[in-house]
Amino acid sequence: MDFLQLHTGLKKEKRKAQQLLFERYGKSMYGVCRRYLKLPEDAEEALMSGFLQVYRNISNTALPQESALTAWMRRIMINECLQKIRKSHSFLTVSEETEIPEEQTASNAETAIGAKELFALIEQLPAGYRTIFNLYVIEGFTHKEIGDLCQITEGASKSQLSKARQKLTQLFNRQNEYYGLGKAR
Repeated sequence: MDFLQLHTGLKKEKRKAQQLLFERYGKSMYGVCRRYLKLPEDAEEALMSGFLQVYRNISNTALPQESALTAWMRRIMINECLQKIRKSHSFLTVSEETEIPEEQTASNAETAIGAKELFALIEQLPAGYRTIFNLYVIEGFTHKEIGDLCQITEGASKSQLSKARQKLTQLFNRQNEYYGLGKAR
């Protein structure tokens, strides 16, 4: 089934089209949810809620290309994850006074390791740090957009990103003692 047929089927609420959409995008959207939510069952719940939102709202949305559909679904999944984080009161906010200048936390730890290692380290971050890091570094949102999405100030977003990078560096160094000590392996 090509994109136009899939989109038409989804707008007509055809079960086969909904199933096909889930089969095509379920795994990648689950990956988006896992980046934000630590527990697999929380990610699955957000995924299912997200797909329900997609099915309910697709008829009201103009999606001229498959890439637009993917971006729209990704945004829905992120919003579902953010709602789940807000409900659990695990969103860590940091005041602007504690902001650490970007140059003090500069680190190449993010680029010095593989994706799997980085994902494992990101999972260890507190929910607030992990959320801001994902939104800024992975999804490419600006601090203003993050502030609006997470209902925090732009400065708090910058601060949390800075602290997330610091924490990632600490976790990386602890995991790789030789790297942290500046010694070659």
